[in-house]
Amino acid sequence: MNRRIIVIADADAIVAQAYAEDVNHERILSLSQKLTEQGAHILFPATVIAEAVTTLQRKFSNPNLASVTLELFTDPDITLENVDGEILREAKQLFNPNASKHNTIFDCIVATIAKRRGADAIFSFDGWYEKLGFKLVSGLV
Repeated sequence: MNRRIIVIADADAIVAQAYAEDVNHERILSLSQKLTEQGAHILFPATVIAEAVTTLQRKFSNPNLASVTLELFTDPDITLENVDGEILREAKQLFNPNASKHNTIFDCIVATIAKRRGADAIFSFDGWYEKLGFKLVSGLV
């Protein structure tokens, strides 16, 4: 029996899926469908949910979409990955505050969880993950 594909989601995947005007909206829907068809197991770090909801509320000024997204991604059927002090300390080793402002501690947490879980890919469009040796979902499915 084949092992299920393990994917760690990043906030940009959630935002692109929720926000219909996002440049990657159609692409993320297609990738999500392919992951579903392949029976992938998608893990959502709790910090990613908070980051995505904050982005929808603050950057896109859409409190309703932020609320709906929070409701969807806190459903008991969604696999949330807790982020504790140990993960944060490990993620800190990847964090460079002087590098691109787009590579945040949130991204470092995603990378840390992906490494710990032996993830097959990260559900993101952020090429920084590839620089760390991870595959993106777009290169997997």
